[in-house]
Amino acid sequence: MASEEGIQQKLQELQKQLGKKQMFEQSVNTIRSLLLQHYPSASPKLRQSFYAVVCRVATILKTRYTSPGFWNTGLSLFQDAEQLVPEASERKHLQGCISQANDQLNEVQNQSEDSRSTRTNGGYLFEGHLTVDQEPPQPTWLVQSNLLTAAATLFQAESSGLQLDNSNTGDGASSLLQQLVDSLDNIVPEILDIDSGAPRVPPASKEVVAKLPVNTVTQDMLVNLGKDAVCSICQENLVVEDKMQELPCKHMFHPPCLKPWLDEHNSCPICRHELKTDDHAYESWKEREKEAEEERKGAANAVRGGEYMYV
Repeated sequence: MASEEGIQQKLQELQKQLGKKQMFEQSVNTIRSLLLQHYPSASPKLRQSFYAVVCRVATILKTRYTSPGFWNTGLSLFQDAEQLVPEASERKHLQGCISQANDQLNEVQNQSEDSRSTRTNGGYLFEGHLTVDQEPPQPTWLVQSNLLTAAATLFQAESSGLQLDNSNTGDGASSLLQQLVDSLDNIVPEILDIDSGAPRVPPASKEVVAKLPVNTVTQDMLVNLGKDAVCSICQENLVVEDKMQELPCKHMFHPPCLKPWLDEHNSCPICRHELKTDDHAYESWKEREKEAEEERKGAANAVRGGEYMYV
């Protein structure tokens, strides 16, 4: 029978191998085998080591890999560990890992089904001809127009005392309104941006993002950051050998977490520092706003100076 020291050493070696894509599945399967064989009779210290390695598998899956095979392997490990660990807090965390793995696998499956459906049912009727490509999304102005029309229909029917839910017309209008209300997250920001004169922030420049330095977390770095240091996007605790991408503001995040965040928000999640974009019109607008802000500050200072002169 292997000694606990030997198992501890084996777990440390396997944890290092998790970062190598070609060795990930084999390493997770070995961890699972050791867990099932040794966890029930393990000491509290060894049990904690098993739990830490399982959590590391979850972190690497969330921050690096999207392959269904990897997530299936991780899911099996999480399910076995959840059945073995005695601590309620540990079981709760592992249940979250199981839920996330199932969500990821379902998302991949749905994307695959949507892709097959698109290939099978691709095309739409345009000027009497069936096209090859998918129907393009409706422009925002048309979506807004349909929203107002549907709302007006419902309000008019309600004011006339009609029960729309019991009629085909009502079902159609209600369904359309619900679909359009679901898209308000995209419509409302654009309306507000138009009213304020501020354009929506485009994604960060790919060239700028590609040049952002990537650092490897060291033990000294963890000491400086504190034991509770996390990636602010995925909220996972940092461990030695994690790869972290550094923004110009010096805040760091897992590269797989940072890229989609910058594509959507183009700002540091902590201090909101904004990166340069590839949109020349937006960059010109920013320059004009900067100059205008300096002029406003100059005018305000001049007014205050004039007030002091007359005091």
